[in-house]
Parts: sequence; structure tokens; C-alpha cells
Amino acid sequence: MMGDQGQDEDNVSLVSKEGDKFDVPVEVAKMSELVKSMIEDDADGMTEIPLPNVKATVLQKVIEFCTHHTKQEAMTEIEKPLKSQNMADVVQQWYANYVNVEQVVLFELILAANYMDIKPLLDLTCATVASMIKGKTPEEIRTTFNISNDFSPEEEAQVREENKWCEEA
Repeated sequence: MMGDQGQDEDNVSLVSKEGDKFDVPVEVAKMSELVKSMIEDDADGMTEIPLPNVKATVLQKVIEFCTHHTKQEAMTEIEKPLKSQNMADVVQQWYANYVNVEQVVLFELILAANYMDIKPLLDLTCATVASMIKGKTPEEIRTTFNISNDFSPEEEAQVREENKWCEEA
């Protein structure tokens, strides 16, 4: 029984925007600099950490990342510039599969990683977006991210002329 009691003290409850509670080992939760500072600043032993900017579905994915990173294998450092458009060539297979999600989820993960201050997750998600852009024309990028072109043909020609040096490099 003594072991069980110790286990409870090593957990913290992360509370999503909707009020859903996720019990997480403290060492996993502390991957988030935000959560880490909230735990360390609270002398009373805070057991619930409110994360009003993170939806439950996204928080679940963030916890999955932090758990794998902490308990199974840390993610390899992402080389910049990216050496490949294929994330499996950049990081381990588990991490490449992890970010193989719909764009909306990927962007929510970026926002959560930024808000919670989880650098490896922010690096991974941003590198994934970069890999989606790498080697594409402006038109292909607009299509990929559903961006409308608000330049007139004249404005676009002017921007291309001013930035011709970029394409020559």
C-alpha cells in the first residue's frame, strides 16, 4: 500500500479548456516549462494545473508526446535546415507518425506546444509544417494551406521581380 500512496504524490492533474482532468506523472508534466514553473512556484503542492488555452483532444495528444519522450525514447534533435520533406528521415518513426495528422490538429498542437512551452514538441510540429512547404512553389503552398492569393497579377509580378535573387540562389 505504501507504494500506491507515493504514486499519487508523483502525479499532477492537467485540466483542459473544457474542464477534463488528465492525471499525469509529474516528470512527464514537467516537460512543459509552464507546468513546471506552476508546480515549482506553488508551495502547497498544487495537484491541478488549469490549461484554459488547450482543448481536451489536443491535451491528450500533448500528453502522449510527453509520455513517449520521457518514458520511451527522447526525440533526436532536428537538424536545420531540414534535410528531407519526409519527417521519418528527420526524426524517429514514432515521432514522424505522431505528426501525421490533419492540418487543423497540427496547428492546434503548435499552439499548445507554444502556450505550454514544450520545446521538442514545438520543434517537431513546426518542422512538420516546414516540410510541407519545402520545395514547393507559392501556388502549391497556397493550395496546401488553403490560402487565397490576394495579389493582383501586377503586384505579384512586382514581388517576383524584387525577390528574383532568392530563386537564383
